[in-house]
Amino acid sequence: MKRILSATMASLGMGLASAQSSVTVFGVIDTAASYQSATSRDPVTGQGYKQSQWSLTNSGYDASRIGFKGTEDLGGGLAASFWLEAPLSTDDGGSGLNFTRRSTVSLSGRFGEFRLGRDYNANYWNDTVFDPFGAYGSGANVISSVNGSSTLANPNYMRSSNVVGYFLPGNLGGFYGQVQYGLHENVDSTTVSPLIPSTNSNAGRYIGARFGYANGPLDIAASYGENTIIDTSALGRTVQSANLGASWDFGPVKLFSELSSVRNKFSGTTVASTHDSYNGYLLGATVPVGAGLIRAAYSAVRYNDGAAGVYGDNPRVDKYALGYVYNLSKRTALYTTVARVNNSNDAFYTGGLSSAITTGGAVSYTGIPRSSTGYDFGIRHAF
Repeated sequence: MKRILSATMASLGMGLASAQSSVTVFGVIDTAASYQSATSRDPVTGQGYKQSQWSLTNSGYDASRIGFKGTEDLGGGLAASFWLEAPLSTDDGGSGLNFTRRSTVSLSGRFGEFRLGRDYNANYWNDTVFDPFGAYGSGANVISSVNGSSTLANPNYMRSSNVVGYFLPGNLGGFYGQVQYGLHENVDSTTVSPLIPSTNSNAGRYIGARFGYANGPLDIAASYGENTIIDTSALGRTVQSANLGASWDFGPVKLFSELSSVRNKFSGTTVASTHDSYNGYLLGATVPVGAGLIRAAYSAVRYNDGAAGVYGDNPRVDKYALGYVYNLSKRTALYTTVARVNNSNDAFYTGGLSSAITTGGAVSYTGIPRSSTGYDFGIRHAF
């Protein structure tokens, strides 16, 4: 009887597995012990300040997350797919199961893919793909850090909601690309009698595109993204981001590079139309060593304000990062990273105490950030 029951349960289990074979559960658990220190100087008194902190953090090498994805073959080369991905806070077990990393449904075929929902922005990809540190942890490049900082206050730098996207098919001889439009979903109001022009707001709208070529050791891509933001009823902003990234895998070493330009454009009834700009670049490399990987990168961003001289002469931030990853298996790795940030003539690149992850400085005391250092020692497990 036990054998019959066991066989029946095994058969049932195989049937369920077969029926759900197109659905995959995946995720990453990445936790690290991190140390950050930051120094600043009072511009009036010359008084120096320093803060430091040990903490247990997550996503030092890869993003901690859990997700579900699946595909149904519709026949005739058509397929329907879904992707739900939620962030995990592995140091304290928080975050909750909300699919804010990605929540999409799509239809694909020989024509490419149409994708709907919350998704990664086209212009974000170059900042992470062409960074040896993948824009994670203390080694994350300052191009990405400035783009996602409170300085720009751009909630749609990495991802946008309500996005309609199209991706080129994968049979174009190495060429790839995508275009996206994120609906702002604001209400347009019109007074019909007497006729008054409609009032509307594009706040929350995203427009982006990315096109590239990958073949053999070469991967090169250019992208553009535009986010519309309304800070107040009288002040509007548009954040425009353009970048060009490339990598070349020589075998013994893989080289990375990126050029980036961001414009923070202001308009409204209380200010004259003007813009700030952030121009950055990155140079990096990875070197395989046995079961491990050495990672190194240098990145810099220069800030140009609309009112020249407000933030000093040639305000800029430079970052140096060095790390090592040791793969215990295909899914588990130990890693360590050290990064150094230097701020020059600039009160604008203020960040939190996680100094090397952002761009220096500490917000809990007065002063211009001068330098900061970060260390990560962690473990990453993927499933």
